[in-house]
Amino acid sequence: MKWLKKAVLTLVVIFVAFYLFSRPEDSAEAVRNAFEAVGTGVGSLVTFFTSLSA
Repeated sequence: MKWLKKAVLTLVVIFVAFYLFSRPEDSAEAVRNAFEAVGTGVGSLVTFFTSLSA
């Protein structure tokens, strides 16, 4: 089972590297969207905990 996890991780890394080098603009947009989603989630958590303390 350990070899399967290693093989899947290797395939994911190869795919990400291929995508990064073949379509850098799309890769940058995907990273930007991911950080925006994380920021939105953190903002929502801050709002939630702030409303609990009020």
